[in-house]
Amino acid sequence: MFNLKKIVLFIAVFAIGFFGTKYFLNTNKATEDNNDWVSLFDGKTFNGWHNYNTKTISDEWQIIDGAMVFTPDPNKDGGINNLVTDNDYTNFKLSIDWKISEGGNSGIFFGVFEDEQFSVPYQTGPEIQVLDDLQHPDKENVTHRSGSLYDMIAPSEEAVKNVGEWNTCIIEINHKTNSGNIWLNEKKIVSFPVEGAEWDTMVSKSKFKDWPAFGKYKTGKIGLQDHGNSVSFRNIKIKEL
Repeated sequence: MFNLKKIVLFIAVFAIGFFGTKYFLNTNKATEDNNDWVSLFDGKTFNGWHNYNTKTISDEWQIIDGAMVFTPDPNKDGGINNLVTDNDYTNFKLSIDWKISEGGNSGIFFGVFEDEQFSVPYQTGPEIQVLDDLQHPDKENVTHRSGSLYDMIAPSEEAVKNVGEWNTCIIEINHKTNSGNIWLNEKKIVSFPVEGAEWDTMVSKSKFKDWPAFGKYKTGKIGLQDHGNSVSFRNIKIKEL
């Protein structure tokens, strides 16, 4: 009887230790995975962002219902109120929701080098296209459609939602593996090298071929484009790789 009690007690202690440790490890792993992501937008303020080449935020950018919303002023010149992050990033995965207006055009930049010698972020930073694929005239060029690596690689399939609906875009840039990938609404639609001969060839065939600084900065800012049309962004987070 005594030995049986010892055996039962041993099994109970072992089970608690094994399953408890397993639960602890799984919980830690889930927490670790969750903690890998860092929010770039708190849904309430523009903390961590500013207009390109300034230290301010234009009043054309507002926070409405937890989203950054750009509404162009018809009395002002368009294209100059691009937003960029305060921080720079090299290897990362960016997740962002966007919603474009009817007939609208915008974009998401990476690798932006902020300097007064460059008047706009797309002189250095490649763009992932944000577009009304049904009504904007840019739809005629497949490398200008939503989710494309703008003017270089077309999406492999149409994954964009209707105008007025939220789209989720994930952009992965990894110089350690020389790879870039784009997902739109859970569909992987674009893959590309981020440097080297193949990258240089893509640039040479694009409208950026005569821009010597385009795509040359491994480390740079994330940017949101003012293209003169209303656009909204939310749920912006980043995971450094």
